[in-house]
Amino acid sequence: MDGIKKIWLDGKMIDAADAKFDALSHALHYGSGVFEGVRFYETADGPAIFRLEDHTKRLFYSASTIDLPISFSEKEINDATVETVAENKLSSGYIRPLAFFGEGKMGLRPAGARPRIFIAAWAWGKYLPDRPISVKISKFIRIHPKSLIADAKVTGHYVNSTLAASEAESLGYDEALLLDFAGNVAEGPGENFFLVKNGELHTPKKGTILMGITRDTIFQLAKDLGIKVVERDLSRDEIFDADECFFTGTAAEVTPIGKIDDREIADGKTGKITECLKKRYFEIVTGKNQKYQKWLTVVKK
Repeated sequence: MDGIKKIWLDGKMIDAADAKFDALSHALHYGSGVFEGVRFYETADGPAIFRLEDHTKRLFYSASTIDLPISFSEKEINDATVETVAENKLSSGYIRPLAFFGEGKMGLRPAGARPRIFIAAWAWGKYLPDRPISVKISKFIRIHPKSLIADAKVTGHYVNSTLAASEAESLGYDEALLLDFAGNVAEGPGENFFLVKNGELHTPKKGTILMGITRDTIFQLAKDLGIKVVERDLSRDEIFDADECFFTGTAAEVTPIGKIDDREIADGKTGKITECLKKRYFEIVTGKNQKYQKWLTVVKK
């Protein structure tokens, strides 16, 4: 990525150009890595990382699901993340911590390969358009929970997402929506899904989805606003009868959905509840809502 000056690699801050990895790294061949996507925003107090500790906890959880040791504590990774943002002199952007099995062992079983970890940060704007987007229900289904560990952010899992996202783009849509093995709504390639019906939020239950940190943020915002949230199976037909639909995710933030499979959701515009949650979300991440200040880690320049 252009603009990356420094990368934290295995405990050391180095020039990005010096970050080298072995061509026989196990993760490159077999997808045996785990990662997080974290955003930081410009605030009056300086750059602030949103829910850093929660992202790091999930990174360690994901690593545990593939028996990948991380030779640093959660605090050390949090501190390294703050340092990476500061060293790159960024006011807002995206952070990618990634732990993986490196060189030293080939073959499917990774035991014996060297554990590696790096953190990179760069300026990155909107992931999806800042308008109600068009969505295609994908021909690819979300990974089966008995085939892989669906709530872990394992690098190899994301081939499923890239296939769905590429298919949607090739057909002229902004994003995809994946169903699960039972034909119920699961999630987007990198987003959780919500619909609004009769003033309530409905979203797929755990099992085939990633338990998103932005998803959890919306749960807490909805509770504070007196909006009921229901976790349940959502049929494909239900989404077309919704009053509103939206995606959430660290990259996607809160993105309204205007059309699914060329059928307008309500009037195709951003709904009132979606707009309210989106506004509150951006107030929080930019430090304009003191109630949620605990979710921000300010980077001192």
